Amino acid sequence: MAETTTDHDTIRKWAEAKGGKPAAVDRTHTDDDVGIIRIMFPDAPNSEHEALEEISWDEFFEEFEKKKLALLYEDDSMFSKMISRDSAG
Repeated sequence: MAETTTDHDTIRKWAEAKGGKPAAVDRTHTDDDVGIIRIMFPDAPNSEHEALEEISWDEFFEEFEKKKLALLYEDDSMFSKMISRDSAG
């Protein structure tokens, strides 16, 4: 069952426990704009992370807060999706 959180520690611990890293979609990422953020799993089979660029957790969470996002995730899998906090309710 999917859960939703905005807690930075929860997000980071969940991602890192599964080999996840903070990332930005390469085509949206510039020197002055992080762009669209994701959590990538580079060691996962069938992972399509070629279009992603690893960023720092600080950059990730700054953009996460700026865009008022929440993370929809499954605790026992690598499923995750960034959603609007408005739709998380």
